Amino acid sequence: MAQENSAFSPGPEEPPRRRGRQRYVEKDGKCNVQQGNVRETYRYLTDIFTTLVDLQWRLSLLFFVLAYALTWLFFGAIWWLIAYGRGDLEHLEDTTWTPCVNNLNGFVAAFLFSIETETTIGYGHRVITDQCPEGIALLLLQAILGSMVNAFMVGCMFVKISQPNKRAATLVFSSHAVVSLRDGRLCLMFRVGDLRSSHIVEASIRAKLIRSRQTLEGEFIPLHQTDLSVGFDTGDDRLFLVSPLVISHEIDAASPFWEASRRALERDDFEIVVILEGMVEATGMTCQARSSYLVDEVLWGHRFMSVLSLEDGFYEVDYASFHETFEVPTPSCSARELAEAAARLDAHLYWSIPSRLDEKVEEEGAGEGPGWGNGGDKEKNGRLPPPESESKV
Repeated sequence: MAQENSAFSPGPEEPPRRRGRQRYVEKDGKCNVQQGNVRETYRYLTDIFTTLVDLQWRLSLLFFVLAYALTWLFFGAIWWLIAYGRGDLEHLEDTTWTPCVNNLNGFVAAFLFSIETETTIGYGHRVITDQCPEGIALLLLQAILGSMVNAFMVGCMFVKISQPNKRAATLVFSSHAVVSLRDGRLCLMFRVGDLRSSHIVEASIRAKLIRSRQTLEGEFIPLHQTDLSVGFDTGDDRLFLVSPLVISHEIDAASPFWEASRRALERDDFEIVVILEGMVEATGMTCQARSSYLVDEVLWGHRFMSVLSLEDGFYEVDYASFHETFEVPTPSCSARELAEAAARLDAHLYWSIPSRLDEKVEEEGAGEGPGWGNGGDKEKNGRLPPPESESKV
């Protein structure tokens, strides 16, 4: 019985696997945030233009068609009501009767006349007469409102077509970030590039560290944002993005990775969001490209492969190696420990050089003779023996 129980007893529990962090920003730049329980929906209508531009293409096209179709139907119905109220439909065969609109014999004719009026086609078969003041007023009103509908809808479609977020598709970020030494200091680096020959004007780069933190009062902040310096103080964040550039964040005392070693970094849970902004040279519109790096996308002890080569009269960029890295010797300690070790080494060299000079002076003094070394020619009051020229005199 015991054997049967042991056979059916569950085995040793597996250690819990570390769940992958939910991205705040996807690799393609889309923000992984959805707005829920928005009760004040009227706010979207106060900015109807932006709402229409932000709609999906199928909804935008549907709204575009409905805007024109409903306008034509609305004014077509009014033209038919005017003809019906004046009795024009009852005197279609009466040649002595002057209608409001010639050759308007039903609702379909009124609908076609509405389209001709709003689109200024004017085929000439249906024409308004001067004996219909209400028709003249309606003609002016439809012409004005039709122009407004045209301006609004064409503007929405133009802005939607020329949105600069499509330009961001040709701005690429490296698939991984790396940590290695630069000029003796640990740096976190990633690479950016532009696939088009038309450049991004006044390009600038930013980086944000996103991870959870708890305040001293016990408040939990799930997505706390911290700036990562990528050269704002020195102007290195403003880029001349003609060829791929490696953006570097120096891990110094102001960096949140100051005390993070390789092992601590691998156990941490964070996301680095990088943002590239600039103006499109062809249109002058502001463009923004985004990407992010999780913990397992940060390679410690790696460096990016070179993608730039000098050819005959020009520089060539090999984007086949844009994402490739290679390993380099890099200490596994934190940047703080590395700086303390360098400070101890500098202090040791500072104090060892004077001591060695003193030893050299003592050795030279011992070689002058027994009198100098034993102090035989030294006077009792502590004075040194006179120079050789004075003793001869």
